[in-house]
Amino acid sequence: MLRFTKMNGAGNDFVLIDNRAGDLHLDRGQIAHLCDRHRGIGADGILLLEESADGADFRMRYFNSDGGEAEMCGNGARCFARFANKIAGAQEKISFETPAGVIAAELTGDLVTLHMTEPTDLRLNVMLRVGDENKTVHLVNSGVPHIVIPVQDLDDVDVQREGAAIRYHEMVSPKGANVNFIKKRGARQIAVRTYERGVENETLACGTGVVASALIFAATENIDGPVGVLVRGGNELQVGFEKRGARFKNVTLTGPADFVFEGTIEV
Repeated sequence: MLRFTKMNGAGNDFVLIDNRAGDLHLDRGQIAHLCDRHRGIGADGILLLEESADGADFRMRYFNSDGGEAEMCGNGARCFARFANKIAGAQEKISFETPAGVIAAELTGDLVTLHMTEPTDLRLNVMLRVGDENKTVHLVNSGVPHIVIPVQDLDDVDVQREGAAIRYHEMVSPKGANVNFIKKRGARQIAVRTYERGVENETLACGTGVVASALIFAATENIDGPVGVLVRGGNELQVGFEKRGARFKNVTLTGPADFVFEGTIEV
């Protein structure tokens, strides 16, 4: 029997498992089964807590619901920090290694602030041919690659159809990218809807997508942070940063991480 904890970060939900012993080896089929909302636990992804190999406090491994491993997950990382604090005795300031680099986290109640790795591959106003239409998009890697598209009306966007078409575009092949549609809500506020690769659907929130969207908004509007980002799940997350010309430094993501339930399941 496999013991797990179910958590969510702004509606983005995860199964968290303590694998510090290193004896758990899930294959893609098992991960997809655990994430199945009808036949398993149900989640957008799985997070494994493991021993670090490079001097950080812990190692975080993240698997999307299709069973594929991803470089980083912002909402998942906040949940990971609270999970480590609860079951592994981690302090209120912890660090953990990911394929995207070492992430630092600070816990304040049920809120977690992540100190993100420095974003890369910032590209503005890229013309993208999607079907019979040319779209102006922006790109940035905030731990994983993201495409950001400003829109006038978020409710009118067919996130499933448009997101899938852009996520598999040859420009971002072979791994693809997450796709974010953003709308300005104020001088330093936006709303976002995100299509996540690996989940292959719209999710209620995407942490790295929130960061990417906020940074693109800051770059195109020429503003300083912080930027508030309203996600589909109803929470507003805060993205802090220092803007230095065309580069961003000291990027942070602050938002909730909530425990839902614990249990055991056969795999």
